[in-house]
Amino acid sequence: MDLPNPNTPLYNHPLPKIEQWLQENGCQQNSEELNCWWIEKPTWKAELLLDIDQLTVRYVDAGIDGTDIQRSFKYSLTRQDLEAAIFSGP
Repeated sequence: MDLPNPNTPLYNHPLPKIEQWLQENGCQQNSEELNCWWIEKPTWKAELLLDIDQLTVRYVDAGIDGTDIQRSFKYSLTRQDLEAAIFSGP
């Protein structure tokens, strides 16, 4: 399955395409909470939550004092912009 153009807002992606995009970027879906995803990179790890109107990212232990950093992104942003913001890390 091909993904829509990277400049397409995420709200114009069918859910299976969003899930494919997350998988292609190294995310793993929570088998009990299907709207929750997890990603672990060498220098950071994060939980992604697909909410009704936004995608929320919680970077675990990413703050200076070891606290979590949370950011929310509206689905009106393009997939390309979301990818740059989320997968570059905290």
